[in-house]
Amino acid sequence: MNKKLIARTTAALTALGVALPAQATEEEAAVLDKIMVVGNPANVEDMPGSAQVVTAEDIRRQNTDDVNRVLRQVPGVYVREEDGFGLFPNISLRGVDTTRSAKVTVMEDGVLTAPAPYSAPAAYYAPTIGRMSGIEVLKGSSQIKYGPQTTGGVINYLSTPIPLKETVYLKSSAGTYDASGQFSDLRTHAYYGNTYRTRAGQFGLLVEGYARQNNGYKRIDQTPDFRAVDDTGFRKTDPMIKLSWEPDSEIYQRLEFKYGRSKLDADETYLGLSEADFAANPYRRYSSSRFDNMRSNQTRSYLRYAVSPSDDFDIIATLYNNDFERNWYKLKDLRNVNGSKVGLASALAQGGDALACAKGELACTLRVRANNRSYNTRGIDTVAYYRFGDDALRHEVSAGVRYNIDKVRRFQWDDDYTQAANGTLTGMSPGAPGDAGNRLQKTRALAIFVQDTIEAGPWSLVPGVRYETLDQTYEDYAKPSKSGSNTLNMFAGGLGVAYEIDDNWTGFGGVYRGFSPPSPSGAVKSGLKEETSLSLEAGARYANRRQALAAEATAFVTTFNDLIVIDNVGGTGTGNDENFGKVRSAGLELAAQYDAGIANGWSLRNPWYISLTYTNATQLNDAKSTDAESIFSYGKKGNKVPYIPDLAFSLGTGIETADWGAYVSTSYVGETFASAANTSGQTTPAGTPDARYGKTDSYFVADASAFYRASKSVKLFAGAQNLFDSSYNVSRQPAGPRPGMPRFVYAGIELTM
Repeated sequence: MNKKLIARTTAALTALGVALPAQATEEEAAVLDKIMVVGNPANVEDMPGSAQVVTAEDIRRQNTDDVNRVLRQVPGVYVREEDGFGLFPNISLRGVDTTRSAKVTVMEDGVLTAPAPYSAPAAYYAPTIGRMSGIEVLKGSSQIKYGPQTTGGVINYLSTPIPLKETVYLKSSAGTYDASGQFSDLRTHAYYGNTYRTRAGQFGLLVEGYARQNNGYKRIDQTPDFRAVDDTGFRKTDPMIKLSWEPDSEIYQRLEFKYGRSKLDADETYLGLSEADFAANPYRRYSSSRFDNMRSNQTRSYLRYAVSPSDDFDIIATLYNNDFERNWYKLKDLRNVNGSKVGLASALAQGGDALACAKGELACTLRVRANNRSYNTRGIDTVAYYRFGDDALRHEVSAGVRYNIDKVRRFQWDDDYTQAANGTLTGMSPGAPGDAGNRLQKTRALAIFVQDTIEAGPWSLVPGVRYETLDQTYEDYAKPSKSGSNTLNMFAGGLGVAYEIDDNWTGFGGVYRGFSPPSPSGAVKSGLKEETSLSLEAGARYANRRQALAAEATAFVTTFNDLIVIDNVGGTGTGNDENFGKVRSAGLELAAQYDAGIANGWSLRNPWYISLTYTNATQLNDAKSTDAESIFSYGKKGNKVPYIPDLAFSLGTGIETADWGAYVSTSYVGETFASAANTSGQTTPAGTPDARYGKTDSYFVADASAFYRASKSVKLFAGAQNLFDSSYNVSRQPAGPRPGMPRFVYAGIELTM
């Protein structure tokens, strides 16, 4: 069998969490080990599209539990921070809207993991990066097999695999934001796994747990009846179990079951600060945000069957189910401010009595909304691979069918708290459950793709098509006349090409048409069409093992049509989904890795990396909307797309021996406009005060870490994130300026046996 096709087959199995057969040769096992790292120079020279992987070593080296920090290492990825912890990431690939990662297909082990990827793609859940063994990022024509969000790209989290031999792993750390050294962050990650060989075949087991408790780095203003000023952190637990069985049969078969839970209790808020208060102390919170708390529970499970009836034929079928429940109880707006209702962003920008109300310095009413929602995603996904041809012309045809059902039920209410002039609460009027939103969105989706990987000498061509048909249902129980249904048919397709110039150089390029569906409410209430995109990319890779150097440069341009702006962009979720129009995002991605120690034969390693992205994301038409809940309102042709920086880069290096090592990584993100109107001040073009308008700061952040190996199985480590304690504004969403995380210092121990 052609080695490249072996690599691709094992890569497909690996991406879905499927291990190589026990009877595999050492050569095939080595190929599998390398192909797991998509960016490994030994394996990607013929890939026809852009793809990168961040490994477990990269994640653990900086003790990272924030996906935003991890993804800064990947070119073509933009992250808009919100809470400083990465609990609710806002991720964009190549210029799509960042809001809640709604335009990115997010998976864990190849399974859709957003709470309702079709009906409500805005993700208030993200897999815990601290427990992952890696993360894959696919862009351009590389993403043809995945959906439903295909205008941006794919992020696939890789959970801990079942080890082939008995393994015990424990990592525990403590950290602080406080110069006094009082610990405010505790983390523990542990797992046990083994593969047992019996006469009935191989049985695998993995039991894993992850827990983190963080007291937060912000402080809430005191009032006469409130003293819990440091309740701004979170508690999170993440247990998981995996079981597998490879029967001792004539053909290779594998059955794998996975079950995991995630529980979050976070004292997080939508409320930001006024400009003046942010400048004085960005880590302050107003007393009116004291109630804000997000609680969520997620369960995920799959049963996966992989079979190879012959050397050239593989089938992988996955039955999956994800449940997610959350209630973000948070300040919605201010009432009875001299007889008026005031929105949060308006209060921060206009100041006066409205801001005094938020600070607990005026008698008024605080309206707090229970954003109570439940989600479910379930389905079955089957993919088959068939290989044929000879050394002169080889094919691997892959085809897949997925049937997915997902839904989201909103069942919300408002509570009113009366506040005295000194901030004391004098009463509470509870709302009736369902009065602030009682709606259901549901989607039944059938997705089909076909892709052919063709190898002819130095050429690799990968044509592919994708088709999805959606049956959407929207029910508004409070306003039945608004309910309805919709059917949507969507097509995507592309062609990727790679040419192996010599042993070191590969050129590649591709053209790809993507789509992103509207939610059921957007389709039924507003008659929205799907968002589509046309993406072009061209690049080159260089890989020289002897010189320990690998580099990749990619130029891209993507044109988005009927860009969908989701309804919670403004933070309150009271607007409607909208088709904005056209946007063009063009840029250059550069990634390079070099190890001077390996290249020069030193006794130590000296790895270097750089990741750089330059982007020009531009609006191609004026916005029709003046809806205050959309940051795309008032946009003008030629303006920049909000929250997409012109320049972002990450640079890092380190020194490592068998016994110790030290590393430093730095990141720079350019300033961005916070609205499509591209205003510099906190007012809309209509003159309305709004703290969501204006700019974010450019910022430079450095992280440092070091380790000492006390024995073969014990490693001690320590480090600092935001080493220079930089203070900067990362976002004006959901409601006013928000800071990045301050300096965080940590130390811990890692055991591997």
